[in-house]
Amino acid sequence: MNDTTLPTTVEIVEVGPRDGLQTEPGVLSVELKCEFIERAIDAGMRRLEVVSFVNPKRVPQMAGAEELIARLPDRDDVTYIGLLFNERGLERAIDCGIDEVGMVVVASDTFNRKNQGVGTDESIDNWLAIADRARAAGLRANVMISAAFGCPYEGEVAVERVLDIARRVVAGEPVELAFADTIGVAVPPQVRTLIDAVRDEVGDIPLRCHLHNTRNTGLANAMAALEAGVATLDASIAGIGGCPFAPNATGNVPTDDLLYMLERSGIETGISLTKIVETSQWLTKTLGRELPALVPKAGIFPSALPH
Repeated sequence: MNDTTLPTTVEIVEVGPRDGLQTEPGVLSVELKCEFIERAIDAGMRRLEVVSFVNPKRVPQMAGAEELIARLPDRDDVTYIGLLFNERGLERAIDCGIDEVGMVVVASDTFNRKNQGVGTDESIDNWLAIADRARAAGLRANVMISAAFGCPYEGEVAVERVLDIARRVVAGEPVELAFADTIGVAVPPQVRTLIDAVRDEVGDIPLRCHLHNTRNTGLANAMAALEAGVATLDASIAGIGGCPFAPNATGNVPTDDLLYMLERSGIETGISLTKIVETSQWLTKTLGRELPALVPKAGIFPSALPH
């Protein structure tokens, strides 16, 4: 796009229940996970990544996915997303009746092997098979290219490498194509460059960005993504989370701080910042430690409290 026109509305995908909790030292009970998700829905979230269909021996925080899905409110206006890496994960997703599945393909082969146990090419093949089966089962399916802005093992990731993967995965007709700054190394010009190049390559497919605030560039990158035409942003309440298979990959963009920036910029989300801050405060007590989001600490401006 190469302009600075901001959208009037943006969709937020709440990833705290999955990406947020997966790096916690403890395992939250299904009951508390359910309360977390219900609080987010009450705040206005309508699309949430809630589980990962992975082996709980690898990511114990994601145990109990099927039980959690069974407990969640069955609402026509809410979409629950489950992350998966292979056809076994898809079988679990179909059996439990989740609304949407998300597949991850890592832009670097080394990271893909550490994250999924196979190379990038094999993950692309897995995605194409999963996309066909998901559609046949009536599920929405999206795909995310992670480490799209940099890899902890291979370093810089070339735009052409990401474009090549994008060209291949869109053959699976995803409902959305996402790009993740998995280790939080991107800067705004890099985000604009990649999104502009992707848009030229794949056309009008909806784009989504999953950004980390590891080096304090997450909010700036989110604004750059919107300027480049991204329709949807991921965020995690209180800023919890990261990738367990990448060194120091902490810090999802906090939902609280993102909402504050968007609201003050005149961009509507349909989500209550006040209720998200309240959920952050609940989560801080539940996890028993200080959490990264700044707005719950500094307060909403102007004050959300009655005078």
